[in-house]
Amino acid sequence: MAWPNGVQPRNRIAVCAKNGEFICAALFAAAHLGATLVVLNWRLSSAELDYALSDSKPVALLSEAVFSPALEPVVEKHPGWLLVGSGEGALGTCYDSIQQTPATGRIVWTAAADAPAVIMYTSGTTGRPKGAMLSHEALINTAMSTTATLDWNCDYRFLLVAPLICNMLRGCSCVLAADFDPVGIWGVIQRERINMMMTVPLMLQAMFQIARSREVDTSSLAWVICGASMVPPELIEAGAALGIQVQQVYGITECCGALTFWTQHMGMAHKDSHGLAVLNSELKIVDPSTHQSMPEGSEGEIWFRGPMVFSGYWNNPEATEAVLVDGWYRTGDIGRIDSAGFLHVIDRLKDMIISGGENIYPAEIEAVLGQLDGILELAVVGQADERYGEVPVAFIVRKEGAILSEADVINACREKLAGYKCVKRVEWVSALPRNSVGKVLKRELQSLA
Repeated sequence: MAWPNGVQPRNRIAVCAKNGEFICAALFAAAHLGATLVVLNWRLSSAELDYALSDSKPVALLSEAVFSPALEPVVEKHPGWLLVGSGEGALGTCYDSIQQTPATGRIVWTAAADAPAVIMYTSGTTGRPKGAMLSHEALINTAMSTTATLDWNCDYRFLLVAPLICNMLRGCSCVLAADFDPVGIWGVIQRERINMMMTVPLMLQAMFQIARSREVDTSSLAWVICGASMVPPELIEAGAALGIQVQQVYGITECCGALTFWTQHMGMAHKDSHGLAVLNSELKIVDPSTHQSMPEGSEGEIWFRGPMVFSGYWNNPEATEAVLVDGWYRTGDIGRIDSAGFLHVIDRLKDMIISGGENIYPAEIEAVLGQLDGILELAVVGQADERYGEVPVAFIVRKEGAILSEADVINACREKLAGYKCVKRVEWVSALPRNSVGKVLKRELQSLA
């Protein structure tokens, strides 16, 4: 059966747009057609966009005008695409000209529950991005487990960074912010009476710095979900001082979002953890070499199972088989589960440094050095060494005006860490390379170590 504009069930429709009505309409329209929406990271270069589009092979590309310069070279290589654009100078047919009067009655979805609703390309911190296929049922299960854990009420107003599906399920209002500005975001919170939002630690830190330097209205903001990296206790305490509950999430694209949450209702004694597994899911710690389950409190690879796990990587069965084992998803993260069931994420398995036969977790060193005055940002990576195989090296961004020497950094390690864990060299940099969600690109640092 032919569908509008040649789009058929299971076809891919790519979209390159910031948060707004355009991308929301694209998501629901694709689902209604039984197609799959390929959500492109608009921060990518032309070459990176070309890779994702060539890999997913969409029949249509929806984009906002601001991204036309990056997309034009890619579009020229694919003359058969249906193009729909939003804004002056956008590629293809004008979006405003094809909008229809809203249909009356109930919208009927045409896709099967296990069909891919969305393909999200992973951030690619360890290599080429892979297209994670997220089914309709996986997304709905994620929304149900998330809103069963958090105080997600229908009368709340959510500042949308993510996740849209939870707001649909609860029927709460979504305020769409295309960009993040730490000053402007407080104005949005006040003007729109925002009750809840999601951030990453770097964004939240910037927001709280503004709150300390000028008067802001926090009266409506009940809680903030914070993730992508470990939330420092200082941020949780800074939020509490403003009357805001900072809640920690451990999430992964391949699991449609959250695996665990820590909320203040779970007890401040556990704020150094990533919390408990979401509803209708399981966690276990596994020896990454033998795949045997580890005893309580032991460190190993975090495995996750539940109906929110992705269907696999698009057009990449080898990568899929490497991470899905008997229904369990291998996260590639090292962690432990304590006696109360709380998950403690320690580090990325691939970031682990093996020095003289000893395992070193960069995150442990980063936690120690992060307490030093004068450090704005830091990351620890392994450097090849003839004697030990690898040794840890610290890349550090100083705070403005800070006086901090390499000896200060190394001595701080020696005071609190075993000798083999201490950094052997410090590289002073102006900024750390990060991907679009704020994660440090350690592969780039390793090339400089």
